[in-house]
Amino acid sequence: MTHSFIRILILFVVSFSLLIACRGEGSGSKRPPQCDNIPMEEGEEQTDNIHIKEEPETVEETGYLQRLSHIANGDTTGLWPVDDQPLPLKGAVLPYNRVVAYYGNLYSKNMGILGKYPPKEVWQQLNEEVDAWESADPDTPVRPAIHYIAVVAQGSPWSDGKYRYRMPEAQIDSALAIAEMGDALLFLDIQVALSTVEEEVPLLERYLKMPHVHLGIDPEFSMKDGTPPGKKIGTYDAGDINFCTEYLAKLVRKHGLPPKMLIVHRFTRGMVTHYRDIILRPEVQIVINMDGWGGPQLKYDTYRQYVYKEPVQFAGFKLFYDNDVKRPPHRMLTPAEILKLQPHPVYIQYQ
Repeated sequence: MTHSFIRILILFVVSFSLLIACRGEGSGSKRPPQCDNIPMEEGEEQTDNIHIKEEPETVEETGYLQRLSHIANGDTTGLWPVDDQPLPLKGAVLPYNRVVAYYGNLYSKNMGILGKYPPKEVWQQLNEEVDAWESADPDTPVRPAIHYIAVVAQGSPWSDGKYRYRMPEAQIDSALAIAEMGDALLFLDIQVALSTVEEEVPLLERYLKMPHVHLGIDPEFSMKDGTPPGKKIGTYDAGDINFCTEYLAKLVRKHGLPPKMLIVHRFTRGMVTHYRDIILRPEVQIVINMDGWGGPQLKYDTYRQYVYKEPVQFAGFKLFYDNDVKRPPHRMLTPAEILKLQPHPVYIQYQ
């Protein structure tokens, strides 16, 4: 009799203690209850510890579509402007501005104008090009930019066999300082060689988290079959581009940044495959940059074949101070001539 009474008493105490723990009573603890299926009174709303994350604001639709129509430059084929693209987040550079960039690497005079001249002279010349574009198209403000090759394809394999050299942070910081001299955008370009965008892009995150720093990728030096760079033209697939835009989009969302721009160089069909599978995102604006050099007609034809006929989102156009003048008529195209193109390039790069 006594033992039965004691067992009943112990069970009662244990049950009561568990009930207290589930209700968060006793001991003065502020921790939320850990029991499942806690009932609420009818009509009661459980709001504690709920954080509703607001969606970032997009640009105004009517104005954006008007600008897209403007840069389509009268195209009636239905290719331009690109249909069904998402509205970009507020703070988007394109299509409200044209970007005019100087390209190169600080170690090399042969890779572009950035390595040829000291920063003050670079800025003197870049400002002249900015003025020329603003005069040719007064309705479109120009944003100057420094486009720096941060990962450079090499002729030798190096220790890891990847045929690419990553610029030291001190050099990238120098490019950043040059951009800041003119309150300019900075593009960091990668030539992966036998590496991949998955391996190289995240290593630049420190810079890509900055609001004015954007990304460029060069398929010419993406050697997927193991061929050393420079032996033939490389390639990127839509999947490579989608990785880059997804990575950039996550940075934009996480850090509350304005949309990033992604520049993809192109001058052959094989440099970009499955272009219809490229995913457009509100956080990233993609520019397919016509990267071929030569006389005016050759450049027009390249632009029409690989930018105009295979539309992705925005168009770019590259000009070479040296290579474009080697053949007749021995001159570079002017802004007025380039603005006759359909669509208008919104990114202009000088090498």
